[in-house]
Amino acid sequence: MKRRKNVKEFTQIGNVIGNVLRSYRHEADEGLAQIWNLWDRAVGENIAKNARPEAFKGKLLLVNVTSSAWAHELQFLKSDIIAKVNEVLGKVLVEEIKFKVGPV
Repeated sequence: MKRRKNVKEFTQIGNVIGNVLRSYRHEADEGLAQIWNLWDRAVGENIAKNARPEAFKGKLLLVNVTSSAWAHELQFLKSDIIAKVNEVLGKVLVEEIKFKVGPV
């Protein structure tokens, strides 16, 4: 039985997700991969620790949050988050966000 060599290079999770999505799904999920790659930069460190994109359907971004308190707080920031994500993307990809408690 062959042993694998230790891999010493790290890969960003966004790159891994992008590759996996491309192999199983097509262009619809490439938007989610793009959003995953820029999420931390678009929303800031504090929000990124408590909210993560889960799915992208049409122009709707579904985001998991750590608690109902975070879901409530982010409702107030929703339009700002949409604007910032689209700005960092360089195109209008997100028109609506829904927040739900789930794994982050």
